[in-house]
Amino acid sequence: MQITDVRIRKVAKEGKMKAVVSITIDNEFVVHDIKVIEGEKGLFIAMPSRKAADGEYRDIAHPINSDTRNMIQTLILEQYEAMRLGDIDATAPEI
Repeated sequence: MQITDVRIRKVAKEGKMKAVVSITIDNEFVVHDIKVIEGEKGLFIAMPSRKAADGEYRDIAHPINSDTRNMIQTLILEQYEAMRLGDIDATAPEI
C-alpha cells in the first residue's frame, strides 16, 4: 500500500484541531476527513468518524494494524509540518 497523494486543509480558527486531511491510496482509493489534532503529547491523527446513537464516536475507516497507522500518521504529520513551516504549499483552502 502506498499513499500517493495528501491534501491538507488548515483550520483557521484556534483550537485543538489543526487541519483536515484527505489521502489517496495507490491512486485508487481516497479517505477524507482525517483530522490533525494537538494533544497533550503532541500532534496525532484521528481517522474519520461518526457519532453513534449511544453518543460514542465510531471510526468510518481506519487502519487495521499499528504499522499501517504509524505509516499514515508519520506521512501526514510530516506533510503538515512542512506546510506549516512554509516548505510546501497547502493543497486546499483553509476551513
